[in-house]
Amino acid sequence: MAAPKKAAVGPLVGAVVQGTNSTRFLVFNSKTADLLGCHQVELTQEFPKEGWVEQDPKEILQSVYECIERTCEKLDKLNIDISNIKAIGVSNQRETTVIWDKLTGEPLYNAVVWLDLRTQSIVENLRKKIPENNNFVKSKTGLPLSTYFSAVKLRWILDNVRKVQKAVEEGRALFGTIDSWLIWSLTGGVYGGVHCTDVTNASRTMLFNIHSLEWDKELCDFFEIPMDILPNVWSSSEIYGLMKAGTLEGVPISGCLGDQSAALVGQMCFQEGQAKNTYGTGCFLLCNTGPKCVFSEHGLLTTVAYQLGRDKPACYALEGSVAIAGAVIRWLRDNIGIINTSEEIEVLARDVGTSYGCYFVPAFSGLYAPYWEPTARGIICGLTQFINKSHIAFAALESVCFQTREILDAMNHDCGIPLRHLQVDGKMTNNKVLMQLQADILHIPVIKPPMPETTALGAAMAAGAAEGVGVWSLKPEDLSVVIMERFEPQIKATECEIRYSTWKKAVMKSMGWVTTQTPESSDPTIFSSLPLGFFIVSSMVMLIGARYISGIP
Repeated sequence: MAAPKKAAVGPLVGAVVQGTNSTRFLVFNSKTADLLGCHQVELTQEFPKEGWVEQDPKEILQSVYECIERTCEKLDKLNIDISNIKAIGVSNQRETTVIWDKLTGEPLYNAVVWLDLRTQSIVENLRKKIPENNNFVKSKTGLPLSTYFSAVKLRWILDNVRKVQKAVEEGRALFGTIDSWLIWSLTGGVYGGVHCTDVTNASRTMLFNIHSLEWDKELCDFFEIPMDILPNVWSSSEIYGLMKAGTLEGVPISGCLGDQSAALVGQMCFQEGQAKNTYGTGCFLLCNTGPKCVFSEHGLLTTVAYQLGRDKPACYALEGSVAIAGAVIRWLRDNIGIINTSEEIEVLARDVGTSYGCYFVPAFSGLYAPYWEPTARGIICGLTQFINKSHIAFAALESVCFQTREILDAMNHDCGIPLRHLQVDGKMTNNKVLMQLQADILHIPVIKPPMPETTALGAAMAAGAAEGVGVWSLKPEDLSVVIMERFEPQIKATECEIRYSTWKKAVMKSMGWVTTQTPESSDPTIFSSLPLGFFIVSSMVMLIGARYISGIP
């Protein structure tokens, strides 16, 4: 019997989405933007010391290969011809830092994750060297000096890992964010792999001049980073190289965007003033500011949004970054055990419909925008004997919405024109309780696309639109019209403001837990809490009491 004929679907474009918690590979129809198949692999995070967060670069790379192979198998079972996959885009967790040996292809140290806080003492020492009247780091990079970004993570590795020091001395070391590690490996590795990054990822290192779009010698000298280990910087949409192994061998890798930039593209925020908020491990609100850099006076970052072609202009964005969003749900699941799956939090929160005056500030990694406060720690306050795990679940969801409100307020001040609605994406947006809470707390409509995988879509769009591929048109008239799900505010503005002002009081109480006098900060490698694991003692005692009262074993 003849084999069934493969369905004529295409052209197709694949997207690698390498996140903090998982890796995914998704395949889209470039003419309709329909998602045809995907596979996901969860990743391990390592917490070797307080404040340290690491991942195994080889596990990350293997997860990419596994996702590609499993997705292709699923498409084959659907009778979809994978030879129609014409390009692959890469989207990645930003700032996470990898150094590897270009002769062996082996990582020289674990990947130091963006949430990692071991570099606080480096940040404090460097801050003293910046003239008060000339903050050249921020003016060139758009970023505050913080543990968040790659330069200080790289500096720590160079200072503390002898294997890396030796490789640098012998000219064997290569540095990159996750995109660079993946593209180098996928395009051949030791056998001619392409060592590159794109402008969006480069702009998160604190070594990249966002005006000239080049690595900056003054910045590299300031952080004492040898420039010969840095990747070449390309646009977000061009052919970097070809896949050299696996089912998709020979397919060009032609799109590369940091995850938040990819989501901005996937939400089709191509016009100045358009904004999106992505709910993932953290929470990231980006507003397109067009071809000009807008510097914030309210704690936001200035970053490169995208450059969709080598000869195309770069577009910029204002960004509000929240460290802990979906990570707080994972913490409740893995560390505290009040839920067994992430999805259960929606059921718990819906059951009570209120936090009953309980407020949760998940400052596990200090506070990012708009505070940039490294001394903050996670707290739950407003506890009474009536509070149970459902109220805490509700408060956790509220915390994500309150943090978004803070960065939205900052963005409205910087842009001068308040957003009339908020476009959202990310896996957390499947939680309808969260989305309604967000509309209530912002007191503007929240608009959600039916397919939450906009990060993957953005990477696929960039890859498919690249010169030499040309299977995805980014012309406004060719972009698919998407029917959005809309959440309208359902509470009075006065109630919204009361809850928000109480949240702000809780935030103030979370600050100042770590000082230079505390034993925790005397260790120069420690800045903050156990990632997703530290909880101030008083709150933990009260939480245990609440668990006992609510009958949680």
